[in-house]
Amino acid sequence: MAVQGKDVWARTYYRNTTGAPLAAALSLLGPDGHSVRSRCVAGSGDDPSLCETPRVRLDGEPVRYTAMAEFAAHAGGAGDGGLLLRAGSNALPGKGNSPSGEGNSPLREER
Repeated sequence: MAVQGKDVWARTYYRNTTGAPLAAALSLLGPDGHSVRSRCVAGSGDDPSLCETPRVRLDGEPVRYTAMAEFAAHAGGAGDGGLLLRAGSNALPGKGNSPSGEGNSPLREER
């Protein structure tokens, strides 16, 4: 996640060395339940790249926002479109955007 002044947005950096383009989805979840999402094509190559969501106005503290990045094989390509990686931002206990106020689960990855 990135914050500048009164704006907040999600950002993920990646390097795709699979040899095939991947579908990437990046979401920013706000404390009021609203979210913004970007879809990016993660082209193959060893060069670092990034995907970002649009910027939104902060509503409260930045720690109340969470971000989620998901990378999957393209359904129309050689892959079946299955999820390859999911990673989420960390939140401090009691400071997350969950309705219970218990925070969000720690950084997680699925392959």
